[in-house]
Amino acid sequence: MKMNVLEEGDYYKIVKEEFETKYIVDIELSPKEKELFRKLRRCLGKQKIIPEMKEAFDLILKECFNSIGEPYNERVAKFIKNEIFGLGKLEYLLEDDNLEEIMVNGDNKPVYVVHRTYGMMKTNLILQRNDILNIINKIAAFAGRVINKENPLLDARLPNGDRVNATLSPPALEGPTITIRKFRREAFSIVDLIKFGTLTSDLAAFLWLAVEGFRIKPANIIIAGGTGSGKTTTLNCLAIFIPQNERVITIEDTAELQLPLEHVVRFEAISEEGKPLDFNRLLINSLRMRPDRIIVGEIRGEEALTLFTAMNTGHEGCMGTLHANNSRETISRLTNSPMNVPITMLRVLDLIIIQNKIMLNGKIVRRIEEVSEVAGIEGNNLLLNKLYQYDIKRDKITSTGTPSRLFQILAKATGRDLKELNIELEKRKLILEFLVKRNIRRLTDVVSWIQRYYQYGDKLLLEIEKEMKVVGGEAKVGGFGDIRDLL
Repeated sequence: MKMNVLEEGDYYKIVKEEFETKYIVDIELSPKEKELFRKLRRCLGKQKIIPEMKEAFDLILKECFNSIGEPYNERVAKFIKNEIFGLGKLEYLLEDDNLEEIMVNGDNKPVYVVHRTYGMMKTNLILQRNDILNIINKIAAFAGRVINKENPLLDARLPNGDRVNATLSPPALEGPTITIRKFRREAFSIVDLIKFGTLTSDLAAFLWLAVEGFRIKPANIIIAGGTGSGKTTTLNCLAIFIPQNERVITIEDTAELQLPLEHVVRFEAISEEGKPLDFNRLLINSLRMRPDRIIVGEIRGEEALTLFTAMNTGHEGCMGTLHANNSRETISRLTNSPMNVPITMLRVLDLIIIQNKIMLNGKIVRRIEEVSEVAGIEGNNLLLNKLYQYDIKRDKITSTGTPSRLFQILAKATGRDLKELNIELEKRKLILEFLVKRNIRRLTDVVSWIQRYYQYGDKLLLEIEKEMKVVGGEAKVGGFGDIRDLL
């Protein structure tokens, strides 16, 4: 059978077979390496190894190699370290930052993974019952929790922040299970999303202006979409447009947001014992903390009414995510059980962003498919203006040309006319395109440029002009010509 290698790393490769794509882990030890492994385990068995010794363990391991008269073997050493300090064979999967989920479905069953590009894949890794139980007990120990037959469900967090769910029999019918939700070690930035094609620099500049709102009228925004569509990633990218001096409170069911802002208070709806906390209580509590911004990781219950009550009483610049496939469905979910937000309260919602994952050229990609604006209420109907629409044939989201109500509000609040607002959009688009061109994509670096623009304004544009001329680029922007035409 012909196999096409799509991607390869130190210990894995992704192969395309006739009917499926597989994730192959290359961690089997040779007979000689297995014998070396057994000798090292016997040597280490003479010493008491505790978790606190992880940093010094390399030295201990090298002493064992010397004592048995064998040269240092990196492959075997890694295998031992993963077994003693980590989650055994699963550690090789945890190292791949392109994996989103790791799924152990039971005794003697293939482990499955979800890849950011290739989606769900079966691996060649099969774990036995005792191996799975050992891993679950380690996870429980990391989290300071207990899992047993009387308490067969575990929801915990690994030391690196990844979330884990584990189940034992009797509810797990075919043996113990483990599901690990992996979080990227380095969060994506808005520059990454532009480069991926999730959105354009035009739309990114518009959303930047909407989120900041000249610090007078920041927009209330909901990002909706299906499971795994990248809603939280986009939320994280938009939140970096918040000025550094504003107090941000985030509330999440599972802590995923990584905001490199200074004035942030983070809440997670889980108690010390691992039991869920009332999400709405956390939101009500946050309103007593004088927040400038409230960000809700996922809106799905009675907290929706609390959030919109806050918006209606002056808390602007709120953001959150919600499961829905389009703008109309978003409104329907908000106004029906269990959220039950009165239609009249939705007038304070400014933007609805719809994002989904689609298959393009054989790969899974995330795309913002539409951006709609709440234009008002007519009877019992909320009026929506579609401002941006995705075209799958062109693989691009573009403006529909519909005049923005938010722009009119910003113009009135700031004393600017629409031409001045369009010039401001072009300035921000220029900065974003400069960052893309220079591949300045790390989240902290992108935040630094955004905050510098808030502080220095047009001086930063002149700095960009100088840098562009040094590298021989054109210092031109859209239909406005030279950068200086914007100043």
